[in-house]
Amino acid sequence: MDRYLIESPHAAEDCDTVVKEVHAAGYLHHFEWGCHDGSHCGWAIVEAENREHAKQMVPWMVRGKVRIVKLEKFEEVDPSHPNR
Repeated sequence: MDRYLIESPHAAEDCDTVVKEVHAAGYLHHFEWGCHDGSHCGWAIVEAENREHAKQMVPWMVRGKVRIVKLEKFEEVDPSHPNR
């Protein structure tokens, strides 16, 4: 499985609903939230089969705003590669 960063912004008035739906889907323990600091967004790093599976962890009402980033670890630095 691959690892993905999920960034799920939402409107301030939707905080309770979004958190309750994430909880009901069984993914609440994956997410951390910035709502009490004024950043109405949830972040999670999850393992999923693919990007679409990761997206399904977010409530339908905010899926259109979600950003999914596939994560990689680099074990060694390649001095000939300009980005690593």
